[in-house]
Amino acid sequence: MGKTINIIVIDDSAFMRKSLSMMLESDPEIKVIATARDGKEGIEKIRQLRPDLITMDIEMPGMDGLTALRIIMRDMPLPVLMVSSLTTEGAQSTLEALSLGAVDFIPKELSYVSLDIVKIKEELIGKVKNIVRSRSLASRLQRIRTSTARSVAGEGGAVRQSVSGAASVASTTKDFKALVLGISTGGPFALLQTLPKISGKFPLGIAIVQHMPPRFTKSMSERLNSLSELTVKEAEDGDMFEPGIVLVAPGGQHMTFAKTGSGVCVRISDEPRNTLYHPSADIMMSSAAEVFSGPLLGVIMTGMGKDGLEGLKLIKKKGGYVLAQDEDSCVVYGMPKAAVDEGIADAVVPLESIPATLHKLAKCKP
Repeated sequence: MGKTINIIVIDDSAFMRKSLSMMLESDPEIKVIATARDGKEGIEKIRQLRPDLITMDIEMPGMDGLTALRIIMRDMPLPVLMVSSLTTEGAQSTLEALSLGAVDFIPKELSYVSLDIVKIKEELIGKVKNIVRSRSLASRLQRIRTSTARSVAGEGGAVRQSVSGAASVASTTKDFKALVLGISTGGPFALLQTLPKISGKFPLGIAIVQHMPPRFTKSMSERLNSLSELTVKEAEDGDMFEPGIVLVAPGGQHMTFAKTGSGVCVRISDEPRNTLYHPSADIMMSSAAEVFSGPLLGVIMTGMGKDGLEGLKLIKKKGGYVLAQDEDSCVVYGMPKAAVDEGIADAVVPLESIPATLHKLAKCKP
């Protein structure tokens, strides 16, 4: 048994405070040391008790979650897991919270569905343990403090910045046909640090699977599009896959590829239904490996589990290249670790170097 993880639960609903506390404390390594009814009370208890992690509702009377999050990230950066409503407004607020420094979120409505309670509990506990034990947590929270201070000073949020130097990767003569990317826990923050730094001249179409519920992927795509030179959109059935376009698989559905008379388009479907993730990086990457006639550039970034591993194996088998995010910059080093442990990663690079490395591999001058 490891060190006890101390948590504060902040939510205006007594039912949610009780439900989250019971789920969390079902694990002997987790202890809820306090609860609070709104942001103001929560901040007072955080200052006093300094927990390892905070769960926090977004919509609360008095001080709401976003206001409280700004104060937490500015004054005492700690990992925060948002409790989010599965609505368009909830998705937009959640993405705002993630850009402000929240590490991840859990959907609020699912906590009420008794049939799913075991699955929700396992996911919640898994996220808490992975987040608190993340090696990159302290440095990331420090970066968030600096970034938030700039934002408060009036410099705005995530914007296209100068691209950090490419990691030392072996030169390649491969003529890649597409870039396919899988990402999960910590993904929205990582994508905000990546896509806005990719040149509008990037020669490859980009397909992304980010594990998120419906509505969230649309809001995330719109946010990324507003910050990027590339066109970013939530994929729709029949969309053409072309250079300069980033297609994000819609939450709850799979994205695959199909040849058409004029090129390649994407297909959006509920099938197969028996996968752990919807959308699935494995489904998307495996389909890409089958459909495209040349090598692919496969990218695997922060996230729990090993979704993407089987798809990357197929990409590698067909002459592609696999780029993995390194452990120190991942919120959760699960998905990239699976590729590294399997020996299929051609390069392992920090988050800040991914844009420039992609430019180098795609032979694109930013």
